[in-house]
Amino acid sequence: METPPEPSAIPPEPSAPPTAPAPPPRRRRWKLKAFLAGLVLLPVLFVAFYTLIMLSYAYSEGNRAGYLQKFSRRGWLCKTYEGELMMTSVPGVAPTVWEFSVRDEAVARQLTDASGKRVVLFYEEHRGLPTDCFGATNYFVDSVVVSDR
Repeated sequence: METPPEPSAIPPEPSAPPTAPAPPPRRRRWKLKAFLAGLVLLPVLFVAFYTLIMLSYAYSEGNRAGYLQKFSRRGWLCKTYEGELMMTSVPGVAPTVWEFSVRDEAVARQLTDASGKRVVLFYEEHRGLPTDCFGATNYFVDSVVVSDR
């Protein structure tokens, strides 16, 4: 029977140099980035979807007749066409001023040419829009008839 060699006869194992802790697996970082991106992207998508729905469905539709008192393009960041219609029911009674917005360039050109004239405006009301970038009012004029009288 052979005897095991003495401990002094066994060559010592080379000691490994100390290493830094291993970085976390890439999978975890990716998941964290995806979660944070989703956290930011989800509210943006919700607001975009909500705005699309609010612009697609009209709360009310109708027409108003009167004299086009003012029409201009205004706004700091989002330039929109805004106007005022002076509506009189009976001569001698104080007129009611109705404010409206226009999104269509062709309608805006028609209204610019009709300033001071009697007009009939056809509109849709869209309530609940999140910003004024679509118009300063809830009433969006989509067509105009200029009256000759």
